[in-house]
Amino acid sequence: MVDAPAPTGGPASPPERFADLFGRVCDNVTRVIRGKDGVVELTVLALVAEGHVLVEDVPGVGKTSLAKALARSIDGTFGRVQFTPDLLPADVLGTSVWNQQAGSFEFRAGPVFANVLLADEVNRASPRTQSALLESMAEAQVTVDGRTRPLPRPFVVLATQNPLEHHGTFPLPESQLDRFLMKLSIGYPERIDEAEILATDGEAANLAALEPVVSAEQVVAMAQHCRRVHVSATLSEYLIDLAAATRRHRHLALGMSPRATLGLQRAARVRAAAQGRRHVVPDDVKALAPAVVAHRLVVHPEAHVQRISALDVVADVLDSVPVPADIHLA
Repeated sequence: MVDAPAPTGGPASPPERFADLFGRVCDNVTRVIRGKDGVVELTVLALVAEGHVLVEDVPGVGKTSLAKALARSIDGTFGRVQFTPDLLPADVLGTSVWNQQAGSFEFRAGPVFANVLLADEVNRASPRTQSALLESMAEAQVTVDGRTRPLPRPFVVLATQNPLEHHGTFPLPESQLDRFLMKLSIGYPERIDEAEILATDGEAANLAALEPVVSAEQVVAMAQHCRRVHVSATLSEYLIDLAAATRRHRHLALGMSPRATLGLQRAARVRAAAQGRRHVVPDDVKALAPAVVAHRLVVHPEAHVQRISALDVVADVLDSVPVPADIHLA
């Protein structure tokens, strides 16, 4: 197991293992997001994998709290954009304004210049404004007035949309959905967790008391370590077999893209490291495939009539593609 660097800004301390740091962030976020350990783990995993998350859920289940708690846990900056039909790209990216005293234009950064960006109700903005996020999501940079500016690292977009609200919305096209590493749903809390939420009067007090447990620099180092987690040739073949199975599946009009295959591999590497392993195993891939793959697939209309969903297809593909028995660890 590769050791992550010691925390910065304090006295020297023994190196801490990746799994310890990963678990620390997850535990801190779950102090605010009660009873949703799986969702929290996947969100932190996406952050370390340098991916982005689309959260589709009804209002009031903690999407904003999740983004804020994540930013606080990594001692990072937080930006929020409330997407509306009249929102312009400059409202997200920033713009150059004339400084009369200096006699020149100066750039005023938009909310995208943050470690954690909450793009709230992203499907309510026009396609032009939605596309303003694409460069930042793909390359962690923004180009305004012909000049390219890097975004802070780590950088993750948590975009939300309401699955029940269709009036005045612009559905995300497949090309944009493919930019999200994962699509998640938080869901309603269990009764015992909701009782605890009521006892603490919601998330405000918990968020205010939340302290950073790692630094943004440590998260960047964790991402770099994950790139060295071993993926055997056999496992790579398994990933390719899964992608090929979706592309020829009878219920799909659109299967996995190469970006989806790469994203699944990146996510699997982080999961392996979080569990204290130096190598990826098929269980990593199978556990993450529903969150990483399903939202990228397009189901045939005939399958919709039969109430077959993309998640059903993912489950079918995982069952039908043989799992490699021999995984070389070196």
